[in-house]
Amino acid sequence: MTKYIGILTAGGDSPGLNAAIRGIGKAALELGMQVVGFRDGFRGLMENRTIRLDRSALSGILTVGGTILGTSRDKPHRMPIGGKLLDMTDVMVDNYHKHHLDVLVCLGGGGTQKNAFRLMQKGINIITLPKTIDNDVAMTDVTFGFDTALGIATEAIDRLHSTAHSHHRIIVVEVMGHKTGWLTLGAGLAGGADVILIPEIPYDVEKVAEAIRWRSREGKGFSIVAVAEGAMSKKDASVIGAAEEKIEKAEDKAAGKKAKTELKKMESQYVGNTLRLSNQLEELTGLESRVTILGHVQRGGTPSAADRLLATRLGTACTDLINQGTYGVMIAIRGESTEPMPLKDVVGKRKHVPMDHPWIASARYVGTSLGD
Repeated sequence: MTKYIGILTAGGDSPGLNAAIRGIGKAALELGMQVVGFRDGFRGLMENRTIRLDRSALSGILTVGGTILGTSRDKPHRMPIGGKLLDMTDVMVDNYHKHHLDVLVCLGGGGTQKNAFRLMQKGINIITLPKTIDNDVAMTDVTFGFDTALGIATEAIDRLHSTAHSHHRIIVVEVMGHKTGWLTLGAGLAGGADVILIPEIPYDVEKVAEAIRWRSREGKGFSIVAVAEGAMSKKDASVIGAAEEKIEKAEDKAAGKKAKTELKKMESQYVGNTLRLSNQLEELTGLESRVTILGHVQRGGTPSAADRLLATRLGTACTDLINQGTYGVMIAIRGESTEPMPLKDVVGKRKHVPMDHPWIASARYVGTSLGD
């Protein structure tokens, strides 16, 4: 019997999404399956807005950035409707059945894995693919989108070297990454940054300044500081850590909710932290400091060859699992192969940069300051 596949893309856009959609769709059509796409993530599933993913729709999208389906950050159980947040999971389940779907494939990062799991608990067959430029989805070696963003951030650091050198400045480059430092660490290493600051290693601003002053004494009149947007000083990290511990120790739901509200309020105070860091370094070193925030440019444009290959491999592996009737999994990359991982083992986890990672060791060996 013909199998019917639904696909949606959720969360932030990422290079390689269209390549993954194409990989799933083309392989499915070869096997006689039918494929429908839902527009704008879980909201499109709730509103039943669809596009037929036939050969014509899949043609020519391999090299295109973004997603032809559109995306959103709406959550099934907290969907903004008429100024309220409503649980619309039952509506989504109904629409799933209206299309006689055998499986819903959700492409996204950590948040998407959680939301897909909620729908799975409602009885929907789910398969997910790991997508994010942050490379922080648990249980997989790498996510598609990361390689492209890494190349963009590295090129930006390359270009900033010339102006930093010419003007004898400190250039502070903010790279994406709220909770993890994969992108900043990789781009900093590849781009030859002199200081790399990531969320996993709280920094001492005086030690960062001393590393820059040492370079000045050695006759190097400029420094490049690559900083993840979520990097924090040791003092700030201690405050946030105490707030997170308070949430874990909350005795009831009300206390937990209050603690989470307090944490969000604290975290909002660290928006613009990169600008404060730049000002601090200018004061401590006597050198002129300038900030460059790379922002959304890091995840736009044509996906790299590596991401096209990765997304295509994941997409075709997805269709193979559907053909076998395997559901309730995220397809992970393990070396040169793919492996279905139970979705329940993925949700609620985040892949941080481990302190014994080879990239950390390499950074220290070449004399890069990590702020600690």
